[in-house]
Amino acid sequence: MTLLDHKSAPADAPPRPTQPTGIAALLRDLGLGIRFAVSGGREGWIRTLLTAVGVGLGVALLLVAASAPHLLDERSAREQARAETKISESPDALAKKSDTSVLRISAETEYRGRTIGGFLMRADGAHPVVPPGVTRFPGPDEMVVSPALKDLLGSSEGSLLKERLPYRITGTIGKAGLMAPGELLFYVGSDTLTPANGGHRIAGYGDPGPGKELPPILIVLIIMICVVLLVPVAIFIATAVRFGGDRRDRRLAALRLVGADIRMTRRIAAGEALFGSVLGLLVGLALFLVGCQFIGSVEVWDVSAFPSDLVPDPWLTALIAVAVPVTAVLVTLVALRSVVIEPLGVARNGRNRRRRLWWRLLIPVAGLAVLGLTGKVDEFSPVNPYPIAGGAVLVLVGLALLLPWLVEACVNRLHGGPVPWQLAIRRLQLSSGAASRAVSGIAVAVAGAVALQMLFAAVGDEFNRITGQDPTRAQFYTFSENVTGEAATRTIKEFRATKGVTAVIGTVESFAVKPGTYQDDEVQPTTSLTVGDCATLREIARIGSCKEGDAFVVHPADKGLAKWMDKTARKGKAVELNYAAESIPGKKSKLWTLPADTPTVSSRRDPMGEEHWGIMATAGAIDPSTLPHAQTKAQIRVDDSVRDVAEYVRNTAARLDPAMRVVTLKSVARDRQYASVQTGLQAGATATLLLIAAAMLVSQLEQLRERKRLLSVLVAFGTRRSTLGWSVLWQTAVPVAIGLVAAVAGGLGLGAVMIWMVAKKVTDWWLFLPMTGAGAALILLVTLVSLPSLWRLMRPDGLRTE
Repeated sequence: MTLLDHKSAPADAPPRPTQPTGIAALLRDLGLGIRFAVSGGREGWIRTLLTAVGVGLGVALLLVAASAPHLLDERSAREQARAETKISESPDALAKKSDTSVLRISAETEYRGRTIGGFLMRADGAHPVVPPGVTRFPGPDEMVVSPALKDLLGSSEGSLLKERLPYRITGTIGKAGLMAPGELLFYVGSDTLTPANGGHRIAGYGDPGPGKELPPILIVLIIMICVVLLVPVAIFIATAVRFGGDRRDRRLAALRLVGADIRMTRRIAAGEALFGSVLGLLVGLALFLVGCQFIGSVEVWDVSAFPSDLVPDPWLTALIAVAVPVTAVLVTLVALRSVVIEPLGVARNGRNRRRRLWWRLLIPVAGLAVLGLTGKVDEFSPVNPYPIAGGAVLVLVGLALLLPWLVEACVNRLHGGPVPWQLAIRRLQLSSGAASRAVSGIAVAVAGAVALQMLFAAVGDEFNRITGQDPTRAQFYTFSENVTGEAATRTIKEFRATKGVTAVIGTVESFAVKPGTYQDDEVQPTTSLTVGDCATLREIARIGSCKEGDAFVVHPADKGLAKWMDKTARKGKAVELNYAAESIPGKKSKLWTLPADTPTVSSRRDPMGEEHWGIMATAGAIDPSTLPHAQTKAQIRVDDSVRDVAEYVRNTAARLDPAMRVVTLKSVARDRQYASVQTGLQAGATATLLLIAAAMLVSQLEQLRERKRLLSVLVAFGTRRSTLGWSVLWQTAVPVAIGLVAAVAGGLGLGAVMIWMVAKKVTDWWLFLPMTGAGAALILLVTLVSLPSLWRLMRPDGLRTE
């Protein structure tokens, strides 16, 4: 009813048009709110754009998450397509030689911490099968490489790798043969590869078999990763739709003055939020589409993707398109319930009523109860993801809802202090809601990260295996299937001459058998034969005096094995050295007599953690070049102060034998699936932190814009700019400190419950320190970036009004 309604209408006046009701009134009011958002002048457009940018950042990340299923399916399909075709279930089954079969051997290597996959290949016939993405089979000393490897080899950074792969590049591998655009992969043609030196025959490519199932603990980790990465995004979207709330409330009060009722003002506010969220959807879609064009050149934690792989799931996309506007409207309506908008003003300008605690505590407690009732996860029962995800979401969302009460309760008890501190605290006492919302996203992210880190640390022993290797005695282990004795002795000599190498435990290993004729059902006594210099033999056996020409009988710790080897290693008796020599043309078996005075010593584990036993001899006693089935092994100690010493070792290995394996010795080995999940967490956490940083910056700028006139008044009254700068910093730092304390408590509680679910024990209660430090640093960075905007807003022209 307007102010003129008390006057009676003339008798001959036309009937007043009836006002729309029901759905028509709702649509009218929503449309009016959209008109206000569009035609609200510069201030209205700034407010709408801030909301759209904030929502758009969250929507873009949600679309990336919705693309994950398609991306993983495409990667898995390409991985299976380039795997060799299985002949049978037996891993040792070999394909038959044919016109299309191919001999190949893995030539995988590493370069400055990055894995480079590769194979040496030799065609058996005129029409060999080619790997996916390769158009022509490479000839001898020809190489087909991935685009990323081609760029690396052509750059100055890849000069050492160029020495290792000196082949002529004849083509590049297409997308069909690559897991990601940044993958480093090569195929080299060879004319010397044979089954005798390690070649493995394959009939084709394509393994349609099912992949290896993930362990239940890894499934729990993946569920938690999804929750921890996506909940902060949802919270930020809910925060972004409330940008400009104070100005909106004052505008709605003006609408009440001209006759709008409370329900109408709320629907108008919902229309504004709806327009901003829909515009945010479009901004997010644009950011996603633009980002897809550059995603191939972006690599985070060695993870990259093809642009065509980023296709959002249709159902998830539809859910995002519906959920974001609905959330914007609901958040706006819920926010207006605590605001009394009257024609003469807004009750929010006065002191807010005290927030209630009981229902805020109920939500995280309910989440912990859901997780507790879910029970423990074991390896024999399937994992139900819904209660785990639901319980974790309730805990994190409950933490975000608890934060405003905590901030209000803490700042109301703070008094006194320097002028910047008093300005900041007084501002927080008058209105702490905006500050709480600004830090809620990072508090939830830190809490989730703390819980995840605790869970990773607790289950790490499940996927980290103690190798028994001793990296202090040797850092690299090499193995070659090039079995000629000449190559064996040359290998040890070349490694010792390599830059940065300080010691080489190089051995030539074969077998010795007891001569004689045996029945088909009899087992011919056999023992190992190791040839090396005295320094090498001392590393693998407890040998005292040693000189060139000596031999030793080395007993293992197992007495049963010692008795078996003594049947062959008989002092003063002959042994047959060239075991199975008749299988090699021009080679005959050779007898060698073990000296009668050969000492017996005990074995010693080598740097690989392996026990060596059998007959050991120096090159003066047995010429290794006479052992046709010898295998060359070297354990290499290097000087870590030499830059790129690992690359020098690998280059020497490739020069000796392109298929030689070079393994870095580690005391602990990680499961590949576990390592890939951890890499995914690191990549996702990086993206989420970047989003939160951008979100907080937008929120900070919005809060400063809301206080533009107040800042100008303070400057006009003589307040120093440095005082206001410190005040802004304290206004951000106090809620952040409270939020981080709450995040640590919530994260530790959630992590402890999750660890109980997987039947493990908490191994480290102090894992929150790095995450809280990162969160605090992020807040400081956002505050510093927002200072230039603060200086501009403190100009006297901010006092102008219309």
